[in-house]
Amino acid sequence: MPAAPAVRSRGSRVALAVAALGLLAAAPARGAGELIGVAAGDDWTLPAWTAPAPDSGFFSEAADPPRFVHRRVVDLTWRQLKPTETTFSTTATDSVYGMPFASWDAQLAGTDPIWLRLWVSGTNWAPAWARTACGVTTVGVGYEGDPHLPIWNACLWEKAKALLREVLIERGLRAEPRLRLVYVPGAFTWCEFDFDIPGQAANAGLLTFGEFDSWFQGAMADLAAIADGENTDPSDDYAWKLVYTGEDYPWSPWGAQDDFLARDAVAAGLGIRTGITEVFNFHLSEIPAWGSTVAASGHVVTDESAGIFFRGRVRGTENECYDACGYSVPSNRLYYAIKMSNLKALQMRVSHLYVVPADSYLDAFPGLWSWVRHSLGHSAYTSADAWVALREAEDTYWYDDDSRTWQGKPWVKNLERWLLQRDLAGHVSRRGTEALTGVVAAENGTAYEGRRTHLANGQAALALFVDDRFLPRGRSFAVDLKVTFLDAGAGSFRVEYPVAGGTVLSDAVGFTGSGIWRTATLRLDAALWNGALAGGADLRLVATGSDLEARFVRLLKRAPDVVLFADGFENGSTSFWDPRLAP
Repeated sequence: MPAAPAVRSRGSRVALAVAALGLLAAAPARGAGELIGVAAGDDWTLPAWTAPAPDSGFFSEAADPPRFVHRRVVDLTWRQLKPTETTFSTTATDSVYGMPFASWDAQLAGTDPIWLRLWVSGTNWAPAWARTACGVTTVGVGYEGDPHLPIWNACLWEKAKALLREVLIERGLRAEPRLRLVYVPGAFTWCEFDFDIPGQAANAGLLTFGEFDSWFQGAMADLAAIADGENTDPSDDYAWKLVYTGEDYPWSPWGAQDDFLARDAVAAGLGIRTGITEVFNFHLSEIPAWGSTVAASGHVVTDESAGIFFRGRVRGTENECYDACGYSVPSNRLYYAIKMSNLKALQMRVSHLYVVPADSYLDAFPGLWSWVRHSLGHSAYTSADAWVALREAEDTYWYDDDSRTWQGKPWVKNLERWLLQRDLAGHVSRRGTEALTGVVAAENGTAYEGRRTHLANGQAALALFVDDRFLPRGRSFAVDLKVTFLDAGAGSFRVEYPVAGGTVLSDAVGFTGSGIWRTATLRLDAALWNGALAGGADLRLVATGSDLEARFVRLLKRAPDVVLFADGFENGSTSFWDPRLAP
């Protein structure tokens, strides 16, 4: 049962199953691939034992507890807090983009969870005394018509650091348990660190890449040091609360020179965030800051031992721009767009998701959003499910960048989260029949949703591989398999899998020719997850009579697992071992 490349960490080092010590409850009744049922559409159900990951969830501008949006923003500008260089105001107010910002005292009142946005780089966000002292003026204008200062100016950055030092260290906000994340470095439109402003400065002959990079590397270290208290005591380090708001492969005049600056920010100790998973096919396949890369096969693989998974760092995104932010998704594509943007976020292992209840359509699709909320931040060890969205999508960004290559570039196969599909002899899949182009935005390209067998060419099955950390090798579990398939033709499909006595086929899931997407649930409690099928596969979806077209396959644990590792227990309820700290 092979895991994804570079992620076979702890699951392969299981010392003893607790069952061997008599510590597990009696094994569940064993079926031979019993068909539990078939229902129309998608199936987002989760078992009753599932809970959201402790360090995860929705955040937004305002809290909305009935919709499980618990973390609200604290917005403060530099000039609001520092009317003079030697004073700090807790009562001043301000506004940006027409949004009123209440005072420090007012925004920090209460006991509810918060996140922080410090607005620093804007010409109108910075205090006049800082502009005068450093002799700086506007070097670029953002897409909201907002003018910005050169935050990379040595004098200006020193004074901005003094603000951050006072907010985070002297006033103790870094250690405040209510505060979970801080957008940094507080620069450019909406505090999103796009490179349009540095690019404008560069095009005007005011900034070289060497100058920017020198500032950037030092600034990321400065931010981490301030959040860690600028001391040598690791017990009060909070750099993991900082969230770098730039991205991999940013747009700038500097070509490939700045491709990996986001990775450098993570290496300095910061978390990461993107703001545009709504455009789910574009520019988010090759994301080294997130530990993800496109393999030679065209599948995205994620190294969960990468730095972004350490010390509880935030992996964030925003999914609210469907009929906002200049986008307009047709009503007949709205569910698709919201579903795929969230699948992309979860494939990226997002832990914190920015939503706006109305714009994100939380009420319109409660089942999907509940599943997303219960999935955010989970690891292969704690997740209730592992899944693959079978598809092939065009990442149009890579038409213009030759720094990476893979089979079929710029097409990327599947969205995978601890359940993988790979083509093998006799299992070579082909694109699904549904093609969608330009959903959300033109740059989102074309996606072929689903993968199909090809009986006429002798390709009768889809091969699936389960990450060893989700289902450790050679054991059986209380597991259901859910397969979302196109009900077309007059045939059927079965699931083949290893059991103690060899291999077996599940009950048949028959096609009725309805032409709709349906989800079949099969019980695989007798399965042994030992990679004993052809090519090391754990499961085969075998078509008979008519080709199988599947678009989503999900393995679901009906009960939490309890495993004894060489260095402790992991049962979802103990802090003795935390996979975020020791992947």
